[in-house]
Amino acid sequence: MAGEKAKPTIKGGVVPDGGRFSRVFGDVANKTSQAAGRASTFILAAAVVLVWAITGPVFQYSDTWQLVINTGTTIVTFLMVFLIQNSQNRDSAAIQVKLDELIRVGAAQNSLVGIEHLTDDELEDLRTKCEARAKAEKVGEETVKETGKKARKAAVKAAG
Repeated sequence: MAGEKAKPTIKGGVVPDGGRFSRVFGDVANKTSQAAGRASTFILAAAVVLVWAITGPVFQYSDTWQLVINTGTTIVTFLMVFLIQNSQNRDSAAIQVKLDELIRVGAAQNSLVGIEHLTDDELEDLRTKCEARAKAEKVGEETVKETGKKARKAAVKAAG
């Protein structure tokens, strides 16, 4: 429409979601994943299971009694998958930015910045090439050491 601002896009024409929902979800996911990793949360979950088990005789181990724990654990597990994945995605992105910055300012090759966007086959090919370069450098270092030893021996022999 006329007068409307175009939404900014990134790779592949995807519109970045910088909305309020995304921020709130990220905050909730972060706080929930931190809480889920605490010992007190584990103790609370174990207490719920213990109370459920103790009430078995009271409810005569009925189908409803079993359904309560099955439904509860299924719902919690289903929701935690998304919250944990969100936290892992955020952590992974932050680590990637830090690594990219270290590569950019360090002695590593700047061409490695952004390789997380490659396909699995491209990454495997790059890994193989890096391993081959590392192996060649190791052989080169060993050759330099051997040459250094020979040079020292020759110097000692020439001086003596």
